[in-house]
Amino acid sequence: MKWEVVVGLEIHAQMTTASKLFCHCSAQFGGPPNSQICPICAGFPGALPVLNKTVADYAIRLGLSTNCKINPQNEFARKNYFYPDLPKGYQISQFDHPICSKGFLDVEVEGQKSRIGITRIHMEEDAGKLVHQGSDNIKGATSSLVDLNRSSVPLLEIVSEPDIRSAKEAKAYMEKMHQILRYLDICDGNMEEGSLRCDANISVRHFGQSNLGTKTEVKNLNSFKAVERAINIEVERQVELLEEGGAIIQETRHYNESTNSTRSLRSKEEAHDYRYFPDPDLVPLIIDEAWVKTIRQSLPELAEQRRTRYQLEIGLPEDIASRIVSDRDRADFFERCVAVGTAEPREIANWLVGSILAQLNVAGLSIQKTKLTPAFLCQLIEMIHAGQLSGASAKAILPERCRA
Repeated sequence: MKWEVVVGLEIHAQMTTASKLFCHCSAQFGGPPNSQICPICAGFPGALPVLNKTVADYAIRLGLSTNCKINPQNEFARKNYFYPDLPKGYQISQFDHPICSKGFLDVEVEGQKSRIGITRIHMEEDAGKLVHQGSDNIKGATSSLVDLNRSSVPLLEIVSEPDIRSAKEAKAYMEKMHQILRYLDICDGNMEEGSLRCDANISVRHFGQSNLGTKTEVKNLNSFKAVERAINIEVERQVELLEEGGAIIQETRHYNESTNSTRSLRSKEEAHDYRYFPDPDLVPLIIDEAWVKTIRQSLPELAEQRRTRYQLEIGLPEDIASRIVSDRDRADFFERCVAVGTAEPREIANWLVGSILAQLNVAGLSIQKTKLTPAFLCQLIEMIHAGQLSGASAKAILPERCRA
């Protein structure tokens, strides 16, 4: 225990807008290659970007929900680097003047609460995608094709302070951010499709030491489990190397889930390597108090607020209320069941977090993608009370209803 873990996360969340960040092309996932592009997102010379205001609205929503300061003046910058899936030779992002800054989230792990600072939230466009031929990755590929459908898809990058002290804490922070994004309805949180992904900056230092150790960045972690495992395995690698008298090299690394290991990709770039400068095609974005007030008034009830309401108004135990609100679809289903008005809310809650959740876990489905309806569940509970159906018989019916 002489080593202390220091982690900061960079979360990239794809916004659920209909169109891209700087043009009218569709931002939807899954179209045929290069079917959702135009001169702007394909980087044609002379094509001028125009900001999608909805993305700025979404950024303000997230900033307010994560205790951030909304900066009244922010600007876009060009992040310069060369890669085949970046047609302009630069990515439009934000650097010195992001839209949100200085926020925090409180998380709880094994009964211990901690506060994770949020350095900044900024808007940026996604790059395109390389499709390697003859191999699953670039190693061994015979050629690579470029699909620009994803080019200029709107992202919010959420950068935490290096306040995270364990892999479990990192996972809890990632899960809470995912939950907030889903409740705000600004990101679908689908990590399998890349709508939410994470880079972890990881270092270790001796307990009591104030200076940060040399960090490595593990890129593109696309599940909560991968975040936790990648941090643990990278911490083990760094500690073993340091205890053998070696030194940590600042670099970017890739996590391989099948082997549960990380490998070096490249030496880590510093910010000045990107040669950031203000984008001359986009004027600074001015956000007045009236704009922020309008967004604040439209914010939905978040998970923690719902949990408190369920405890105070319905009398649900904290653990059951927490399990219901942990998933927005589940909480919305619970609300619709209560609105039916024929079943006692606490019984609905017990069914949701008990037999129904067990069936959903087996099926690997969200409750909204099943045949189960609020009316059916309430009728089931009514029939049990009327003696028309036993509890065991009701549970036997659920597997068929908890399917797509």
